[in-house]
Amino acid sequence: MRALDPQQGQRLYFYPHTVDTGDVTREIVEGLRQTPRRIHPKFFYDTHGSQLFDRITELPEYYPTRAEKEILRRYRHVIATHTGIARVLIEPGSGSSEKVALLIEALQPCAYVGIDIAGDHMQVAGQRLAERFPDLECHAVAADHCDEDFQLPGELPAGERLIFYPGSSIGNFDPQAAVDFLRRWRRIAGPNGALLIGVDSPKEESVLNAAYNDRQGVTAAFNKNVLNHINRLAEGNFSVDAFDHVAFYNPARSRVEMHLQSRYDHPVTIGGETFQFEAGERIHTENSYKYTTQGFSMLASIAGFRLRQTWRDSNALFSVHYLIADPHDASPAN
Repeated sequence: MRALDPQQGQRLYFYPHTVDTGDVTREIVEGLRQTPRRIHPKFFYDTHGSQLFDRITELPEYYPTRAEKEILRRYRHVIATHTGIARVLIEPGSGSSEKVALLIEALQPCAYVGIDIAGDHMQVAGQRLAERFPDLECHAVAADHCDEDFQLPGELPAGERLIFYPGSSIGNFDPQAAVDFLRRWRRIAGPNGALLIGVDSPKEESVLNAAYNDRQGVTAAFNKNVLNHINRLAEGNFSVDAFDHVAFYNPARSRVEMHLQSRYDHPVTIGGETFQFEAGERIHTENSYKYTTQGFSMLASIAGFRLRQTWRDSNALFSVHYLIADPHDASPAN
């Protein structure tokens, strides 16, 4: 992983993403072979998908972004007293980097590292941050932060690391996968590292269902766009019009599920393999688990983090947790 040199007078280092199309195609095909069929939610995020998600965060039904921003605005200076300042601030899945901008003045990091699978989107977001905070050393990394082999750029300054993982993205993982993901980032954080993470809370089913079935249909467009993306990645011929967006809260598992449901019988070819879809058959595209503070604390402790502080919005819809690396579970950073 090597950065492109910044332009004169700038402090943005961009690390382009090299995609192994063979590996990507295999991952997509293997997911579609499963019962039920699956597409990993990371494939939502091509440039258009990232733009659609930015629109979702502004929808009246979608409360998580408003609630989390309220927490960060209200408590950012208190958060800084817990995290300390001058850390290397690392944001996996950074997207538009809007939330981290609320923290930077308070945390005064020595460097910021944004990581996102949508490279063009990441570069634009990194450029905006570099212009807004000209004294901050910014690193924009186009990469799959969920990859087990992911490594940080070697050019980062020395310093204690703070992982910032907002948006309740941890809820996209099944619980065991969430533990595995946090454990990897526990290693990246290092022995004195810490984690600041947004987590969605359980709440009324009607609120959750509305958040993932907005009246404008933006979430439906976001869900369907994954088909266009994997068509390009794996030479597929999915038709967006052949599928309906389906999202609902599953109380037994405390999660919202998103699916694409086939409207009629039809074949689809992707990666050179043909899949026969029946009317009503679904592709599972995303989960969004909801955690109580106690439930998330227990999950994080398995991964090597200790909960130190929790902040909530005024309506108790969402929470932000500060956790430190458990010294009894010390692992070297990669």
